[in-house]
Amino acid sequence: MSELTVLGSCGAWPEPGRACAGFLLVHAGFRLVLDLGYGAASRLFEHCPDGDVDAVVVTHEHPDHCVDVSALGRARHYRLPAAPKLPLHCTPGTVRRLEALEPRPHPTSLFDVHELGPPREVGPFRLTAFLLPHHVPNYGVRLTAPGLTVAYTGDCGPGPMLAELARDADLFIADATLQGPSPEATPRLVSTAGEAGYWAERAGARRLLLTHFWPGSDRDVSVAEARKEFSGEVLAAEEGSHLRFAP
Repeated sequence: MSELTVLGSCGAWPEPGRACAGFLLVHAGFRLVLDLGYGAASRLFEHCPDGDVDAVVVTHEHPDHCVDVSALGRARHYRLPAAPKLPLHCTPGTVRRLEALEPRPHPTSLFDVHELGPPREVGPFRLTAFLLPHHVPNYGVRLTAPGLTVAYTGDCGPGPMLAELARDADLFIADATLQGPSPEATPRLVSTAGEAGYWAERAGARRLLLTHFWPGSDRDVSVAEARKEFSGEVLAAEEGSHLRFAP
């Protein structure tokens, strides 16, 4: 049984009792972390004591998506000193942020860094990255393995590339920062819940998991807006929730 655990669901900063972006995907015994923003590491340690995971993918350098990778590195440095470097797939800006947080030990002494871009194998997954519109370089990631496809936007504005990212995915994890009508301002660098549903429908995704909620948002409103556009199951990311995938 494969499983996704929500570690954090907020954008920008965490609401009380919550955390920013973070997910733990376990498939065929392989433990993959997707983003690790403010507060997400403590929730990861509930499931993977001492940071005993197999790989990390960070979509972009904003701290609500990457700052707790530093905490993960510290935990492994002190608790798993004999462990090999942990594969970290990310943007160059992410490494610079981690270096600024903690230059000693340097992130490259803790992590085996791979720049996102070309497709590559990550454990049992084929990772394909899609450069998506955001304030800084942000890669949506598509993870495929026999019988399972999970797609994740990070943060991004709406556009046809989302349909390719989430094509026939078992689960589409999508930025739903905003609510209500699509803003007229351009360029668009984050999405509404309705836009997440619109592109999930065109991708033919099976389930839609809304995330990156602006603090204070009524998540039931976001789910209702996405359901107007998407005929499949719509869920709001909630810290500690588990989504299972049938074999």
